This record gives sequence, C-alpha cells and structure tokens, in this order.
Amino acid sequence: MAKNHRGRNEGSIFQRPNKKWRAQIYHQGQRISKNTETKAEALEWIRTMQAELDKGYDFKGSTTTLNDYLPSWLENRKLSLRPKTAHQYAAIINKHILPEMGDKKLKDLRLIQIEQFYSGLLQKGLGPRTIKVVHNILHASLDKAVRYGLVIFNPTHGATLPRYSHDEMTVLDSYQVGQFLVAAQNSPHYAFFHLAITTGMRMGELFGLKWSDIQWNAGVLHVQRQKQYVPGQGCSFTEPKTNAGRRTIKLGEGSLDVLRHHKTYQAMQRERAGDRWHDMDLVFCSSVGTPGDASNLRIDFNRILELAGLPKMRFHDLRHTAASLLLNNKVPVIVVSSMLGHSKPSVTLDIYAHVFHDMQGEAAIVMDKLVTPILVEIPQVKTKVQKKD
Repeated sequence: MAKNHRGRNEGSIFQRPNKKWRAQIYHQGQRISKNTETKAEALEWIRTMQAELDKGYDFKGSTTTLNDYLPSWLENRKLSLRPKTAHQYAAIINKHILPEMGDKKLKDLRLIQIEQFYSGLLQKGLGPRTIKVVHNILHASLDKAVRYGLVIFNPTHGATLPRYSHDEMTVLDSYQVGQFLVAAQNSPHYAFFHLAITTGMRMGELFGLKWSDIQWNAGVLHVQRQKQYVPGQGCSFTEPKTNAGRRTIKLGEGSLDVLRHHKTYQAMQRERAGDRWHDMDLVFCSSVGTPGDASNLRIDFNRILELAGLPKMRFHDLRHTAASLLLNNKVPVIVVSSMLGHSKPSVTLDIYAHVFHDMQGEAAIVMDKLVTPILVEIPQVKTKVQKKD
C-alpha cells in the first residue's frame, strides 16, 4: 500500500503503484494535484504552487480560457467605456481574438505566443492600428486577471507590435481651398465645411456644436461634446475623450460672418418646419432640428470635390488641411496643437512631420543668409621698420 508523506506541511505526496509520485494541495475546498517522476519534483511542485497561492493565485485560472474570460471582462469594463468603444471592443474580441485564441487557457499564455498571434493577424491583412487595439484589449484584460488572482503575471507585457505609420493624407493648398469653397457656396453644408477648414474640428465635434457654445463678442467657440454613432444604439452626444479635446478656439471675423449667415438660414428652416422642429440648439442639424446626418454630408462633400475639380479625399482630410495651412504659415506648433485638441505638441509634430520636411528648403535659405560672411575690404596698415644703430 502506497504511503502518504508530508513535505514541510506544504501538502501531501504519495507514490503510486507505477512508481510515479503524486503531489496534492487543498485550496478553498478544492484538491489540486500533479503527477511527477520523482519525489523531489513533487516537493518542488508543491512549494511552487503554494507560493503562487500565497500571492493570491486562484486555481480557477488553470482551467479558465479566453472564451470564458473575455466576455465577462468586457461586460464589467463597459461601466467605464464609451458606448462606441465598447462596441468596437466587442467586435474585435469576437472577430479577431476568440476565433484564434479563445480555447487558450489563461495560465498557458506566454509572450512568444502573443507576439506570434499579432504577427499572424498582420499577415492576414489586419492593420497595425487594429492590432494595437487587440493588444490594448488583451493587456488590460490580463492585467485584471492578475488582480483577480487567475494568473500570476501578464504575458502581454513587453510585446512587440507592428510598426504603425499614419495614414496617407490628402491636403489642399490655399488656392485649392478657395476652389473648394467657391464650389460649395450654394451648399446647405457650406458653413460646416468652412468651419472644418478654419478650425480643424472633427466631424463629430462640428455635429455636436451648439449655438450656446459660441461667444460672439469674444469671437470664440467652445468644443464641449461630440456626436457618436453606435450600430444598434443610434447616435448620442459624449464629452471629448481627453481634457485637451475640450478646448476653446478663436474665430476670425470671416468665420463669424459665415456662422451669422448660417444662423439666418437655420431660422428659415425652422419657420418652414413649424411644429416638426426639434429645438436642440444645434448649429449643424437636419431640416427639422435633429442631429445632422454624416452620410448626407459626405455625399455633398464628394459632389463639391468633383465640381471643383479637386482630388478625391476623406472629410477628415479637411482637418489635415487646416493643420498644414497653419504650420506652413508659421503658426507655432503649440498653438496648432491646442486648436486641434491634441494631448501634447509632440503628437502634432509626429502626425505632420512631412510639413516640417517641406519647410526645410526655406530653413536652408534662412541659414544661408544668417551665416554667409559679408566680404569687407580691410586696408592694410604699413608698419615702419626701425633701423638699428
């Protein structure tokens, strides 16, 4: 009959009829066991497992898979996520993570496995930006798993991600901006386009702008919200993601005039709508006062580009156009960064590095002027040679 042995009160081991050893620990009423070749290995396993349990490790982590864990993690995480972000996370988990990694146990995940997963996603054509979101989800969820005691370390720490480069952008020069605005002058979205170019505001921020956000005497507007659309949930207004996104933008007199004309146009729309008008105080809204429609605006935007003979571009490229025009006209980076709502000037420098590259020619000319010596003819002074006695 096999004998039981105690290893320093850290569990129990016994030798099985096949001469192998079995180690056991009881934790929270559950027996955890392992078969080993030698008694020394059994004792070492007990010491290791006991140390993990002392750190808060929950044995459930040895059987919990990503299929089991990620949906429940996301459900709890939704309490602190924006609806659009939560929807994006759910889509990425179900489409990219669980089909490939869902059957993996949390305790078995390792850094090399995570990096191979990212590399596989890249080879399948997934973009670096989306892979970064995949990583953010895994990193945050497994950090929480450590706190829950399901694992003793986060295997995503130190993972190498595919190099991300900013999407190619199409920007208009000042002459092309003039072409665009002339072609758009009869569009109901003229003020929307004009403000996008002069302020660099995002589409969602423009749709979220209210008349109460504009201080006419001071000539400023306050960006305080943005419109978001979540599939299946409709549209809603949310605060900017960062403190930098909640900002004040100075308006030129030309932009203020455009807004005054737009206010008059909206008053006419309101009169025509009568009882159908929804008073939401929105600057850019539908013909009955409800939040504006992005798809209709994009259709009109593409029509105007074609009418003006300009290249195809995204609406978001008007924001890039604004930034490029400002930087090319020597507006300080810190001012441009503040207008765009970037968290810090280095973000602006990173995105618009090409603008500064284009300005190097001008910088070279300036430096030439500063350091080119001016030739001055200096008269030579004749010195008398004294004769020796």
